[in-house]
Amino acid sequence: MNIHEYQAKQVLKGFGAPVASGVAITAASEAEAAAKQLPGPLYVVKSQIHAGGRGKGKFKELGADAKGGVRLAKSVEEAVSHAKEMLGNTLVTAQTGDAGRQVNRLYIEDGADIDRELYLSLLVDRSVGKVAFVVSTEGGMDIEAVAHDTPEKIITVAIDPVAGVTEADVATITKAYGLSGAAAEDGKSLFPALYKAFVEKDMALLEVNPLIVMKDGHLRVLDAKCSFDGNALFRHDDMKALRDETEEDAKEIEASKWDLAYVALDGNIGCMVNGAGLAMATMDIIKLYGKEPANFCDVGGGASKEKVAAAFKIITADPRVQGILVNIFGGIMKCDVIAEGVVAAVKEVGLKVPLVVRLEGTNVELGKKILNESGLAITAADDLDDAAKKIVSAIG
Repeated sequence: MNIHEYQAKQVLKGFGAPVASGVAITAASEAEAAAKQLPGPLYVVKSQIHAGGRGKGKFKELGADAKGGVRLAKSVEEAVSHAKEMLGNTLVTAQTGDAGRQVNRLYIEDGADIDRELYLSLLVDRSVGKVAFVVSTEGGMDIEAVAHDTPEKIITVAIDPVAGVTEADVATITKAYGLSGAAAEDGKSLFPALYKAFVEKDMALLEVNPLIVMKDGHLRVLDAKCSFDGNALFRHDDMKALRDETEEDAKEIEASKWDLAYVALDGNIGCMVNGAGLAMATMDIIKLYGKEPANFCDVGGGASKEKVAAAFKIITADPRVQGILVNIFGGIMKCDVIAEGVVAAVKEVGLKVPLVVRLEGTNVELGKKILNESGLAITAADDLDDAAKKIVSAIG
């Protein structure tokens, strides 16, 4: 689960991280009062969407010459003007795709005198099985580009889970940044605080880009992105309350209600599979035969008839889906349960696109019998290769 920048900053502020004062708004009429709560004279008006690259993004409705999704304002009046232009319009960034995201929230923040911009993130480094800091002096830039062009400028510091962030870890990060004076002192409290936030809130990613050294020598979290482990949200009601469903795909929201592993993609062949590995293989073979999957959907090993039916309905609700491939290897998951769920869903929502079903494993003959006797236009497949060929051929 992701949250907005302003929410992430409030979370980090609760752990002692230095952030600027700011006010979130959802209507342009709130902009003047929000800006007047800040000391000024420089304000930053930031679009709040779940995507990076906002500053370099463009609003669809405002033309090629429009300013981006993060703007400076030197007066309250200018901040209000920016708010009127940005709210309700569609921001397109490198991470949103061409469709963009509608901006429904803004964060008006007090400006900062920036001396240096740094990059910091915390993530689970699976190569060592530890939480690690990833730090670079190239803040404010696309970290993937830095990793590609100048990998020597990225330093990784893995943290011992028993010891936590030690003085030696802080010294390593401080040296990597080249910090001294007040900034080095701030790091002694900031770096452990960020680690504590990451661990205690079960984050999957904490990114501060940029972390700035201000002209007065102190550190400040200028931007923040927090992503949380969905499997741990049951113990963080305070974080769940920050969820903004308007930033999520409606199909993924519905899937989460049924505990389905579902990710919407850009293709036109819907997939319903049991097991993440088999789901990946199914998507790969669809691509091998020249088409693109419309989703990743893993119904799991112990799905009920109702859960299967729900997954099928979610897939058919996607207008981009021109064909559906059901690929089930029944181990714990029984083929007859899958068949019953598919038949029930098709009878309820109808079948407007080709449907190919490949079943194998536990109760496979019973599952095939249920499909064959359903009276529905379902194409059976002998194996995965046969299934992929048939669904690709069916949609042309």
